[in-house]
Order: sequence, then structure tokens, then C-alpha cells
Amino acid sequence: MGALMSWYETEAQQLHPVLRGAMLHAIFVGIHPFIDGNGRTSRLLLNLELLKSGYPPIVIKVGNRLAYYNALDKAHTTEDYQDFIELVASEVESSLDLYLSAINCS
Repeated sequence: MGALMSWYETEAQQLHPVLRGAMLHAIFVGIHPFIDGNGRTSRLLLNLELLKSGYPPIVIKVGNRLAYYNALDKAHTTEDYQDFIELVASEVESSLDLYLSAINCS
């Protein structure tokens, strides 16, 4: 956890908020510091990062759940985070589209 916090306080601050949130989520859940609730906590951390930068929170859709787990598994076994980052970015785009469509209906 110390290394995660050190990364977050330095390198992570230079990253785009979506990338920073995705990486924070993936690294945290890989550490697995709690007996239970690591996934929920990591998704809250991701959404906190998004909200702090003006993005809407995201929800990993049920239809994307297998892709989510596969992308996380790939990130943890190969240290290739690209699929996970792209999945998070796609969910951010979906959330933004939802919010913008709600604004346009008003």
C-alpha cells in the first residue's frame, strides 16, 4: 500500500483522470488489502478520481462484467493494463453520453 500511495502522490498526478482512476483501481484490487470488499473499494476509488475531475461516476454494466474480469486478470498477470484502461474509458464515455442525453431532454 505504501508503494501505491507513493505512486499516487507523484506519478499518478501527471496522468489523465480516466487513466489515473483506472490504474488506481487495478493496482489497488491487485494488492487485495482486505478480506472482503476489495472490488467495491477499488470501484469507489475509481469513481472518486473521476468525480474529482468533473467526470460522472461509472457503473460496470453486467454485459461487460466478463470483459472487466478478463481485463483485470490480464493486467495482473502480464502488467498490460491497456484492455482495462480501454474498458474504463468506454464506460466513462457511456456515462457521459447518458448525462448529456438527459441534459438535452430538459
